[in-house]
Amino acid sequence: MSGKLGLIAGGGALPLSVAARCEAEGRPVFVVRLAGFADPHLAHYPGIDAGMAEIGRILSAMKKADCRAVCLAGMVNRPDFRTLKPDFKGATLLPGIIKAASQGDDALLRKILSVFEAEGFAVEGADDILGGETLPAGALGALQPTAEQLSDLRKALHVAEKSGELDIGQGAVVCEGLVLAVEAQEGTDAMLMRVAGLPADLRGAPGAPKGALAKAPKPIQDLRVDMPVIGARTVELAAAAGLAGVAGIAGKLIVIDRPAIIAAADRLGLYVWGETR
Repeated sequence: MSGKLGLIAGGGALPLSVAARCEAEGRPVFVVRLAGFADPHLAHYPGIDAGMAEIGRILSAMKKADCRAVCLAGMVNRPDFRTLKPDFKGATLLPGIIKAASQGDDALLRKILSVFEAEGFAVEGADDILGGETLPAGALGALQPTAEQLSDLRKALHVAEKSGELDIGQGAVVCEGLVLAVEAQEGTDAMLMRVAGLPADLRGAPGAPKGALAKAPKPIQDLRVDMPVIGARTVELAAAAGLAGVAGIAGKLIVIDRPAIIAAADRLGLYVWGETR
């Protein structure tokens, strides 16, 4: 990794972590704050605010800023392509992007990556920039899952992986062997809030937790762009849904602010587990 980074910032904490790491390491960063998604705190960094379809403007601004690499980070909902307002470059690329989108999220991401690579930018993954801050094997925090809890988390991982094979989502919730939820376009937070609204006899409760959230990358996706992520809020929402823990595949789940995740898990009595493959 070298040279100035162009950070295409969607929603959530991940773009903030990437920008902060660049700043801490003295690496110059130029942030493209995607309208309607990027955190307002990213205005602290040099960059521009841009619409998703202003592709020519984004590329031109990154080149003018002398960016050598690009990182796509953060959550972006699939748009209604009919309402986008593309610039000239965006208009020329939009038909191909729409065609890719019809083939699934992975095809869409690969198409978007190809646009930046064709313009000479190296693509970097957020996990690489963050120094490999991914989930380690075993317990992250004070608690370890019991044998019964391991059964739930492993089934949840299996369901998440199978869902990923169909390009549906990255997460699943299992409680006592019953699949309570599969993540689709709503995202992990919304899925966990949905679980919290299920009948009490289907799930655990604070003080009597059971079940697990598991996140796994889609087997077909490019991990430079769309590796699964958890943060302290993930743990807090899992606890509010009555779950006993959060799990992922070791080395394939980005952890944002590890100390905060551990503190939240230990305070709320949840395990965070990295399963080896």
